[in-house]
Amino acid sequence: MAIDYQLRVKPVKVTELPPEDKLIAQAHSVLDTTDSWNQGKTYHNIVKTSSRAKFSGETANWHCRVSEHSPDEATFDDFWSRLAVNKGQNEMKYVSEIKKATLIKQISPSQAIWSMYYHFPAPVSPRVFTVLQTIQLKEDSPRTGIIVSIAVDLSADPSLAKLEEKGVHGHYVSVERIQELDNGKIEWRLATSSRAEGNIPQFLTERSMATSISRDVPGFLTWLKSEKEKASAVEAPAASSPAA
Repeated sequence: MAIDYQLRVKPVKVTELPPEDKLIAQAHSVLDTTDSWNQGKTYHNIVKTSSRAKFSGETANWHCRVSEHSPDEATFDDFWSRLAVNKGQNEMKYVSEIKKATLIKQISPSQAIWSMYYHFPAPVSPRVFTVLQTIQLKEDSPRTGIIVSIAVDLSADPSLAKLEEKGVHGHYVSVERIQELDNGKIEWRLATSSRAEGNIPQFLTERSMATSISRDVPGFLTWLKSEKEKASAVEAPAASSPAA
């Protein structure tokens, strides 16, 4: 399977950003192959993982996770409103290593550049991951949402580069799909390839990827439940207040 350079770990220059439709098309191409990847472990009883070797000319393998969720656990709108809107800020709330998320530039309603600052226990140095995020929502039944993130190099635009935090620049590419299923559940599927860079050997990154990406699922669900409980607590007193 041939993949254009845009969906590789190597960052694209901010002056050479690919068109949205091409990124979405490539995302579908990758996601449609994941069922045939090498099956891995199941985590947290609901997250199935798989992987495949790096594409030709690449420097990192690809990893996938898939989970299904009933509407009482998380609806399509629950996922889409938090994974496609203010994605960087929301990820910071359920991924403990992210200490700061900066919206570098809103390019269009469906495309933005985010920079995430990660802090890890010593001796690992802080990491900065800056990505172009592109989204597409199809309202036809079954509803499907796509989120594409590719690594971006801001060095050609000093005014944007100065907005990044200081740290080792890591790189990743990811494609996510939120989809309504015939059984009434919602599928959350992610495929990603990543390089931590710096002094971290790539084999260590590969070894930990399945565990790392699987952890985001219960993290997201726990945060979502907390957000809903807070919203209900605010609404309840208002609903019980006597009319003036």
